[in-house]
Amino acid sequence: MKRNDAESVGMLIRKFLRQEGLETPLNEKRLIDAWAEVMGPTIASWSKPQYIKNQVLYVEVTSAPLRQQLMMGRQQLVNKLNQHVGAQVISNIVFR
Repeated sequence: MKRNDAESVGMLIRKFLRQEGLETPLNEKRLIDAWAEVMGPTIASWSKPQYIKNQVLYVEVTSAPLRQQLMMGRQQLVNKLNQHVGAQVISNIVFR
């Protein structure tokens, strides 16, 4: 007996997460965890992502010159982080 409507386990898990409203928080957590990997160890040592609210990532930066540099490349960072997670998680970054 052959089933033609079989779905992959990964697809079933994604559907379940979406139905239960867990997909967005999971992607947000993955994006925050990926900050150090995407930014590299030097920038990660001077900055720390705090939280995501309304698709805006809030990042604490301890160096004013670095904050200015990151603000100039904000859109590239948004694209890079979203691409790393594989979903449109954030639309903007606020550096504090």
